[in-house]
Amino acid sequence: MHQPLVVHHPLALLAPRAAPALATTAVLVLGRIWNAHGAEHSTGDAALMALLATGAAAAGACASLGRAGDGVLAGTAFAVAGGLALAGVAGYADGIWLPLLLWALATAVAYALAARHWRTARHERLAHERRLTERREEHGHVERVEALRAHTAVEVARESAAYATALAEALTTRATLPGYDPLPLTRAGLPPLPGVRDLPPGDGGGGR
Repeated sequence: MHQPLVVHHPLALLAPRAAPALATTAVLVLGRIWNAHGAEHSTGDAALMALLATGAAAAGACASLGRAGDGVLAGTAFAVAGGLALAGVAGYADGIWLPLLLWALATAVAYALAARHWRTARHERLAHERRLTERREEHGHVERVEALRAHTAVEVARESAAYATALAEALTTRATLPGYDPLPLTRAGLPPLPGVRDLPPGDGGGGR
């Protein structure tokens, strides 16, 4: 039982690791573009972003504390809240240092949350691979046992056929000798030999 070998492209392996940094960087760049297009010192825009970030954070808190306790929904809501907050600061602030500080903080938090998810996914993948390995070993053991059993059955049948042939040849040869008596062989359960006429004891093809 062979498992197909899958080779992943290096970019496919690197993309999930770079996704948090790319997301926070995209938010920072868009916020600075927004700043260059009139969001700087705009109280209305800042209030709107603060309101949206607060609403997203409240939604995440409700999702995490609710009856279902959906961690994915809560994480998504908190990520949206952090992104909105970063975009608001990047768009409203004068300089670049405060947005960069928040970008570094948001990236660190994103990687901390992603590392937990990656660790869980790795454990699940290892457990799945271990179950597959155990199943392959079990199937291989069953196949080996069945192969040995079939080989033994073939050998027994071959030896039985050879013994039956040798016995038939011996009985046929014995039937041609003087004094052959088939009655004890018949009583022992052996079938009568074809073409051999049942003769009285002592008459097996001639007298002594």
